[in-house]
Amino acid sequence: MAKTSKINKNELRKKLVAKYATRRRELKQIIRNINTPPEERVAAQAKLDKLPRDSNPIRVVNRCLVTGRPRGNLRYFQLCRITFREKALKGELTGVVKSSW
Repeated sequence: MAKTSKINKNELRKKLVAKYATRRRELKQIIRNINTPPEERVAAQAKLDKLPRDSNPIRVVNRCLVTGRPRGNLRYFQLCRITFREKALKGELTGVVKSSW
């Protein structure tokens, strides 16, 4: 089980990403646009730098829904490899069959 504080911190990051998503998108469009004057582009970069660091979607960590483990996650199931194996062997995951050959 992961520390509760780490799980909560990640949830706060998700909220910040959602809150600042439109603002970040608009600023990035201004920066990427070729026709934007250089002064305006620099101003947009400065505004982007002033946004909270945790509003960047890169900082959100994929965590296991059951244990909160940050490593070895399967995106489709949102479970870490250990929890996935336990649930798959118990038959709790639909469409997952243990292979044998």
